[in-house]
Amino acid sequence: MDFKLTPEQELTRKSVREFAEKEIKPVAVHVDQTGEFPAGTVAKMGTLGLMGMQVPPEYEGAGAGALNYAIAVEEVSRVCGSHGLIMASHNSLCTGNILIAGSEAQKKKYLPDLATARKMGAWALTEPGSGSDAAGMTTIAKKEGGEWVLNGVKNLCTNAPVAGTFVIVANTEPAKGNRGISSFIVEKGNPGLKIGKIEDKFGVRGSATSQVILEDCHVPDENLLGAHNEGFVNALKTLDGGRVSIAAMAVGIAQGAMEEAVRYSKDRKQFGKPISEFQGIQWHLADMAVNIDAARLLTYRAAWLEDRGLPFKKEAAMAKLLSSETSMLVCNKALQVHGGYGYVSDYPVERMLRDAKLTEIGEGTSEIQRLVIAREILKSV
Repeated sequence: MDFKLTPEQELTRKSVREFAEKEIKPVAVHVDQTGEFPAGTVAKMGTLGLMGMQVPPEYEGAGAGALNYAIAVEEVSRVCGSHGLIMASHNSLCTGNILIAGSEAQKKKYLPDLATARKMGAWALTEPGSGSDAAGMTTIAKKEGGEWVLNGVKNLCTNAPVAGTFVIVANTEPAKGNRGISSFIVEKGNPGLKIGKIEDKFGVRGSATSQVILEDCHVPDENLLGAHNEGFVNALKTLDGGRVSIAAMAVGIAQGAMEEAVRYSKDRKQFGKPISEFQGIQWHLADMAVNIDAARLLTYRAAWLEDRGLPFKKEAAMAKLLSSETSMLVCNKALQVHGGYGYVSDYPVERMLRDAKLTEIGEGTSEIQRLVIAREILKSV
């Protein structure tokens, strides 16, 4: 068993960290306070290959493995959760679903623009009445001649307000339940696709999130993504990869929060000495480090399995569960170390705590992760 990263993986960490410190960190406060989508830095991320990490080079992607991708998401999220979520959702969901289920023609048509961030991608699964119960969706796609007509409303769709390419998951045969669901690629400007309410969020505020409204949205048959009625199966596969990226995002936010707490504890003096010399503060820092290391190892294991084409559903759920809950724990402790100053926006830990909460919800709540893990355990015994 080798815990050492390869030279390529170490280079990924070094180069992404340098970029994040230079380009992303200076705008993190602004995008959080304004809710403005950071188009400039995202475009630079596209130029560096960060928006097409796992896309093969023949489609203008970086051709990197899942572990390289996880390291990159971690480093971006270490300085800004909004950028981390933009990167994770773009890579893992819309782009990821096309990588999993797309035909060669679809990959050639859509992946180059997605991989370079010439177009942003959005994945529409959640609805007003269906979240964790994704199979309960009511969006309908009916076949009419040589095209499909989509009607319905999707909620909480990350990147939707700025997206050029959408993957829409819809019911094609409602009587069949989750075996009657298909996915479709729909482009911005397609008549019948509209952006609805743009959400004002608690955290990751620079990540644009909105409703997607489908009203007699006509889509050619060639835009059916994957086989008819296999959309739900492919969505679950997409979510497995997405959980690794959200786990990496959570680890990155936690790492950033711990570093802020360490710096503050060395600078802040009380009773004549830095608070880092007090045992109570040291225990907080020790707990942070232990939990982050455990979360990172689970995340890297899931990515390692994915890279080798081995089953990783349970491991992805484990990584996402522990990493997200660790991120909340660490950010809360980091804020506590800052005392009253942690509660004001002059210090980044309050933003990090708000950003971390999304990781317990996105790509399946912590409760859903526990169900996935339990089911996989019960199947194996």
